[in-house]
Amino acid sequence: MSHKHIKRASDKSDATVAEAGASRKPRGGRNPDAIPGLVTVVPGRAFDLAEVETRADGGLDKAAAGPALAEARARIAALQERLYAEHRRSLLVVFQAIDTGGKDGTIRAVFEGVNPQGCRVWPFKVPSAEEADHDFLWRYHAKTPGRGMIGVFNRSHYEDVLVVRVKDLVPEPVWRARYDQINAFEAMLTASGTTILKFFLHISKAEQKERLEARIATPEKHWKFDAADLVERESWDAYQAAFAEALTRCSTPQAPWHVVPADRKWYRNLLVARAIADTLEAMDPRFPEAQPGVAGTIVPG
Repeated sequence: MSHKHIKRASDKSDATVAEAGASRKPRGGRNPDAIPGLVTVVPGRAFDLAEVETRADGGLDKAAAGPALAEARARIAALQERLYAEHRRSLLVVFQAIDTGGKDGTIRAVFEGVNPQGCRVWPFKVPSAEEADHDFLWRYHAKTPGRGMIGVFNRSHYEDVLVVRVKDLVPEPVWRARYDQINAFEAMLTASGTTILKFFLHISKAEQKERLEARIATPEKHWKFDAADLVERESWDAYQAAFAEALTRCSTPQAPWHVVPADRKWYRNLLVARAIADTLEAMDPRFPEAQPGVAGTIVPG
């Protein structure tokens, strides 16, 4: 199987890695693009999702992944506290996937133990009447993280070049123009101090079928099932083409896309957690300096 359009950080030049990490001003840590198993979409090259093995496990097993995930979570929690205290920069984590791709489960597993005071999750559904009255980026910009915060987008501004395209909700010239508009939006966020991590959780059509059947077979999961999911499944190929073009057109040095093999949930969670932990470590947030004399202060009885 050819991987000529797939490039991991280990294949990158030092200059490209430096450019990709410029906004986070790394003092240490590993660039998330270098994590084995995580496939980074090379800016400027056509990307083919079919070349990514959705059932990859990185040579690990589920038992070994548990402690590794716990270690990554601990790193995220500790670094998030420093980011919040520093109050200078922010981190935006974007999740996209086809239906049943695992966005909710990944967010729940990866951010367990993180102080909710410094982390906000925003799920984006069908636009409200007010949101529809504005430009397509308006509702997303309003939810980007402020200084010291981690923001998580469960679906995102990419919906407006994905579902909008597949369902033909706007004319093609309109959604095609949005690739450049999205890139400009993300460049502005990066220049303003927000590091952006974008994950596409990639599952196979067979895996989606199993997950939909599990929702039907398990009473406790009936609330998750929507008959519309079966209608959407008929557009599988159209969605794959839309995802591939979005990944190709909107993977940039400052905000590259990372494709996560996601059939195995435990491996998916580990890859994402390590990438977030490594990104925060590369950002290297620092606690602010204490007021003079704090260490010797005596609290009166």
